[in-house]
Amino acid sequence: MGGRTASASFEGAEARWTDVQVQIAGGQPAFNIVGLADKAVAESRERVRAAFAAIGLALPSQRLIVNLAPADRPKEGAHYDLPVAIGLMIALGVLPPEAGEEHLAMGELGLDGSIAPSPGALPAAMLASEHDVGFICAEASGPEAAWAGGQLPILAPRSLIQLVNHFRGGQALSRPAPGELVDGPGVKDLKDVRSQETAKRALEVAMAGGHNLLMVGPPGSGKSMLASRAPGLLPPLTAGELLEVSMIQSVAGLLERGQLSRTRPLRAPHHSASMAAMVGGGTRIKPGEASLAHHGVLFLDELPEFHPQVLDSLRQPLETGEIAVVRANARVVYPARFQLIAAMNPCRCGWAGENGEACARGPKCAQGYQARVSGPMMDRIDLQIDVPPVTPADLALPPAAEGTSEVAARVARAREVQMARGGLNARLSGDTLDRICAPEAPGKALLAQAAEAMGLTARGYHRILRTARTIADLDGADGIRRIHIAEALSARRVRTTGQTVSRPGLRAGANAPGV
Repeated sequence: MGGRTASASFEGAEARWTDVQVQIAGGQPAFNIVGLADKAVAESRERVRAAFAAIGLALPSQRLIVNLAPADRPKEGAHYDLPVAIGLMIALGVLPPEAGEEHLAMGELGLDGSIAPSPGALPAAMLASEHDVGFICAEASGPEAAWAGGQLPILAPRSLIQLVNHFRGGQALSRPAPGELVDGPGVKDLKDVRSQETAKRALEVAMAGGHNLLMVGPPGSGKSMLASRAPGLLPPLTAGELLEVSMIQSVAGLLERGQLSRTRPLRAPHHSASMAAMVGGGTRIKPGEASLAHHGVLFLDELPEFHPQVLDSLRQPLETGEIAVVRANARVVYPARFQLIAAMNPCRCGWAGENGEACARGPKCAQGYQARVSGPMMDRIDLQIDVPPVTPADLALPPAAEGTSEVAARVARAREVQMARGGLNARLSGDTLDRICAPEAPGKALLAQAAEAMGLTARGYHRILRTARTIADLDGADGIRRIHIAEALSARRVRTTGQTVSRPGLRAGANAPGV
């Protein structure tokens, strides 16, 4: 006697087909699960046994073998409980063979026969749709699975007994409706940030072109306030981006009742985050903060307080837009196309170089503190600006005339121009970069002079060009003029021997070489 159904294993944000084969044979009574099953999968035996007892079924005193194929692919998680139970009930004649052969199933069983949700329902449902079979999951996972398409047959029972009654004709389960498309957290307005016009301009440029941004300033200068308002400047997720983000969130178990949001994600991990928490991994490989910020913003506050190795682990995704987590028995690739916004104090005490305040340890404090962020990491940040302290006089000023809605409109227009050309400026490379970001002669001369004076690397040189192209797009200019190059240069901090030299003054360009 035997039964067969299917389930899904996960590699990154994608689901892979897994056959669940059940056989009841003669011999010593035993219940074995084979196929590189981890501890959670092996424990399915006891959960299935208890769930069967709760609905009045008993396992036969024979040899039960469950094979999860392909046998050389690691299987993790409790979501194999439900397909194992379905395969056993088919082998026992409780369910018809088509209950397994025409469905892909996932769900965790409770000892009372209830079916609990499991992470990854959305990618698993999409896998079922690709193979033209139905999908069986927990009732709580039904609204999430329903986003896979209106033609996909979905069964979302609360318990095993409901599933049995459905296939035996005693109760009909209707297809669940997709979850709500909800608004994200309320948008915070830029009008709340007093003064800091240079920082607001830098934030606008960064959001318009998809550039990375670093803000350096003393405590209380508004760096975190500015970063928290970044997602409100970005346009909503497109349909394709929404699907990618939702699949990552589904695998991470972050979708509640199938609710999706077109608001771009903002992830702000604490500076004590480990490398596995940042880029993914762990005993059971899960997406990290960088992947959860896909198509959104990753905000790193107190940047030098992060472990240097954790920061350097972000260098690859900042260039490629993906993270490859490699283990001895697995290689998993997660998408990680995020915008980095970082904030830091100029030194450990926070007041280096500020008028009226004194750093406790002088220049060495700032040098040592800023050196915790490696040069290659800094080189990947397009905009690096100083954020001066906010004075009591600034706080007494009325709110700015422009807020989030006005700036977001300009950002949207600039992004539309870039997408019509083929992609965001921050992602341009090769011949496309040379063609789109070729400056006019005065701007080219200024950039050549600045590259030598500032010691720009090839990466830094190209990032200046990309930033200047975004500034030109915000101005509605066809070409990159000298003033655009000057503004891009003014937002680039330069490391010299043992110290950091800043070039503040966005738009004015007063401190850029040759201006």
